[in-house]
Amino acid sequence: ILKTLNSWFWWENIWMPINCTWEDFVDREGLVFPKPHQLYATIPYAFVLLVIRFFSERYVAIPLAKALGIKNVRRVKPQPNPVLESYFRECSKHPSQSEIQGLAKKCNCTVRLVEKWFRRRRNLEIPTVLRKFQEAFWRFSFYLTSSIAGFIFLYDKPWFYDIWQTWVGYPFQTLLPSQYWYYMAEIGFYWSLLFTLGIDNKRKASDFLAHVIHHLAAIGLMSGSWCGNYVRLGTLVMFVHDTADFWLEAAKMFNYAHWEKTCNMLFIIFSIAFFITRIILFPFWILRATLYQPTYYSTTPVIAYFLFNGQLLILQGLHLYWGYLIFKILRRFIFLK
Repeated sequence: ILKTLNSWFWWENIWMPINCTWEDFVDREGLVFPKPHQLYATIPYAFVLLVIRFFSERYVAIPLAKALGIKNVRRVKPQPNPVLESYFRECSKHPSQSEIQGLAKKCNCTVRLVEKWFRRRRNLEIPTVLRKFQEAFWRFSFYLTSSIAGFIFLYDKPWFYDIWQTWVGYPFQTLLPSQYWYYMAEIGFYWSLLFTLGIDNKRKASDFLAHVIHHLAAIGLMSGSWCGNYVRLGTLVMFVHDTADFWLEAAKMFNYAHWEKTCNMLFIIFSIAFFITRIILFPFWILRATLYQPTYYSTTPVIAYFLFNGQLLILQGLHLYWGYLIFKILRRFIFLK
């Protein structure tokens, strides 16, 4: 069954233009092509990023937070109590007064001690400001680094200025070393975020699920573009997204430090970058290249054309939704102070 599913998944008509087979993508005469098995390397790269994250959060983020005036608040853990812990996890984190009285009798202690235990236990669920700062610092560091690296990798490439060049010579476009490392770092980063969702700042169940879906979708879209050799377009998509994100993470960091004016200024810069990159450039530059331009190079679109464009259109729908939320925040900020 697995062999049959594997043959269906790698059917040529899904991934590449007509009259092309996987044998055509063997390295030859200076041409190097992306290979699906190379994506396995993103898992160990993710663990390398986790090691880098550990040291950067501990030896850079914490001293920086202290310099910005963020203190490390130590929360008092409640006394171990299996009965109360079981009730907290399985029944309610905010028991009523009658429930507290029943738990007090069951544990043979006072009502005040039970209330105190639940208060301390709830506080442990809330991430400290320092922990939030550390997570924002790591995301800021990666997005800033990837934005700078992406610009260095792309600024001298013809398809960075002329989007038509993304399709010239397709599918026989050679893979550049810079493109390889750009992809490996980005996919590895999203794997690392997926691995640490359980230990990162606590989120609501809906937010947690949204993060899982987002990270898996990002990994799937980048991995699919790698297999179909849509690498030129893929690097442009990654660059367009990263250039706005580090401004948001920087705004979060200064928000945690209560630097309100700096935070507001950074959020305005983020908003401008977001609207330029995701509301203007992404649909009128990227989507135009993926939806419209391939028809000039092939009269029979492959299945991957519809799969990738479907995902990109969903992504653009999310951009519009997030843009609406950002606009509401800006309107409140400008008119309601």
